[in-house]
Amino acid sequence: MILILLGPPGAGKGTQAQRLQDKHGLVQLSTGDMLRAAVAAGSEVGLKAKSVMESGGLVSDDIMTRIISDRLDEPDCENGVILDGFPRTDAQAVALDEMLKSKGLELNAVIEMKTDDNILVERITGRYTCAKCGAGYHDSFLKPAKEGICDKCGGSEFTRRNDDNAETVISRLKAYHDQTAPLLPYYRGKGILKQVDGMAGIDEVTQQMEAALQAI
Repeated sequence: MILILLGPPGAGKGTQAQRLQDKHGLVQLSTGDMLRAAVAAGSEVGLKAKSVMESGGLVSDDIMTRIISDRLDEPDCENGVILDGFPRTDAQAVALDEMLKSKGLELNAVIEMKTDDNILVERITGRYTCAKCGAGYHDSFLKPAKEGICDKCGGSEFTRRNDDNAETVISRLKAYHDQTAPLLPYYRGKGILKQVDGMAGIDEVTQQMEAALQAI
């Protein structure tokens, strides 16, 4: 099974991807992680990517597609994968389709997590974590039982990501919508676009995901 999860920052893609991995034995493939791994391994395509990055350029669609192709050949991807961060354009979507076809594979589903941007801004800007154990909290939705004390480890120091501010989050959401908008009609036309309510509770989103997969 080969899936693509689409959803803006804060939609919960990471949580749902982990659940899909645990239940179906899928592997989440992040383009950033794959790119760094290919460069570190010194593979032919990794060396090409390294040269481009060192010159300050953007890694081409062809190089990124080859990196994904090589990763799909590894044994842990046998049960299927969840693609994260690729494709972002129509051209990349077409390149991905052609690459999968050459391997006798196909993209089974693209699942879009529909969200409300205003609620997402509140969700993201309110996040903070325990500096000691990394436990996550939120100003409105998930406060420690005792104010200022981590429920899990008893730590009293908390941190927030520098980019979890309203201005940055709004900019990231705009970039997501600009990048993703062209993909939706492409995959809708292929009949593989599924949608779930990303604003529902975590378990409800998981149930919707499973229902979408069963319908394939």
